[in-house]
Amino acid sequence: MKKTISLLILLCMAVVASAAEYNVRDFGAKGDGRTLDSWAINAAIDTAVAHGGGKVVLPAGTYLSGSVRMKSNIELHLEAGAVLLATADKSAYDPSEPFDFPEYQDGGHTYFHNSLIWAEGQQNVSITGPGMIDGQGLTKKDTEKAGQVQGGSIGTGDKAIALKLCKNILIRDITIFRGGHFAIIVTGCERGNIDNVTIDTNRDGIDIDCCKYLTVANCKVNTPSDDAIVLKSSYALKRAVATEHILINNCLVTGYKLGTFLDGTYQPEKVNWVCGRIKLGTESNGGYKNITISNCNFMYSSGLALEEVDQGRMENIVVSNLSMVHVHHYPIYITTGRRNRGPKEVTQRSYGGDIMISNVVAQDCDSLASIIVTGMKDEPLRNITLQNIQIEYRGGGTADLRDKAYREQGTNYPEPRWAGPTPAYGLFARHVDGLRVRNVHFSTLRPDYRHRVILENVTRDDLQDITGPVEKGAKALVRR
Repeated sequence: MKKTISLLILLCMAVVASAAEYNVRDFGAKGDGRTLDSWAINAAIDTAVAHGGGKVVLPAGTYLSGSVRMKSNIELHLEAGAVLLATADKSAYDPSEPFDFPEYQDGGHTYFHNSLIWAEGQQNVSITGPGMIDGQGLTKKDTEKAGQVQGGSIGTGDKAIALKLCKNILIRDITIFRGGHFAIIVTGCERGNIDNVTIDTNRDGIDIDCCKYLTVANCKVNTPSDDAIVLKSSYALKRAVATEHILINNCLVTGYKLGTFLDGTYQPEKVNWVCGRIKLGTESNGGYKNITISNCNFMYSSGLALEEVDQGRMENIVVSNLSMVHVHHYPIYITTGRRNRGPKEVTQRSYGGDIMISNVVAQDCDSLASIIVTGMKDEPLRNITLQNIQIEYRGGGTADLRDKAYREQGTNYPEPRWAGPTPAYGLFARHVDGLRVRNVHFSTLRPDYRHRVILENVTRDDLQDITGPVEKGAKALVRR
């Protein structure tokens, strides 16, 4: 009798478990790569919602799709061999939602419904693998600028995954190829994980905007033409909102040619204006607070960039254990400025302080720029610590660069490439109150005739154990 009851219980459990899964093929999806299947995927999602939620499953096959509308308590699961293929038919995507507010941020940060997969105001939303999202039909490349996607308010087929004002989100194990303007953008979201995701795309990889309590871990992001993992705090929510309590851990960012990360040929892309990096900024109206970045590798990538230029506060930032090889333009960049891309009535100055970067090893770094730490004359960076850092530069800087007047950040777009070479090859710091440097070692593959370290308008500095070559006529430390 007991055995019979147990079998009945197991049978009931199996029925319940089965009922909680919704195979899109049962709703008419063909998975043949030719038939538009997004209507069937959305029907499966709506049915699951009507029954309190569940897992919507895409078994092996290629599902041509327009907009997929994620809902609360839904897991969209792409099984091994499943490909969600973005259609080139723009009528299959939802139109952009209205935005009755000045667009201080670009269209990619303003509109969400025009995406392949999107959700707004939902909770318990999951997108899981091990299948693939292929954004082949998303926003096309600009044929005049290979690798770049046309930006702005594009209107249709803009992004692979766009989540806005959602809570308890999970994106895990999937692969994204050709993700459009952003492969993943999450805006105004609370509590969630982006874990073990692989991205090989032609624009930004992962953008986190105006969010809190999110973790990005174990991800591999190849972005040869833009940023890999980037935090922002724009006016997408029509007000300044901080991005805070974010962990980025155990991630790899690269700048290989599009597609060569996934096919395993790993062909380095020529140096673009930027590629592959981890960045805070540029949109930074709400600021960044309590951010931790650790145990990450950069390969054929721009370096780490911490940028606050839109009147927010960037504070309590901890970065540790970074490995970089073949670094474009600069290894470490910390800056504030007054681009002030926001309402004119906002008068506060950008602020950056309490930032610690430690345990960094970087090889084969571009000789364009040293470590850069620059604040503003009327609002210096405060309490910056650099320790246990080892950097190998390519060298080749000429003596005439030593006395170069390096541009103030001001209203300029904060990109070192456009500022030109720094007058120091190792560390250039300006407008800083409280600079602590410990155990920092530089080397050069060719002689570099710039000064090793330059401090301009730096107060309360404490520099110890800095080594590196000093060529004839140059100085180890220059104060201005």
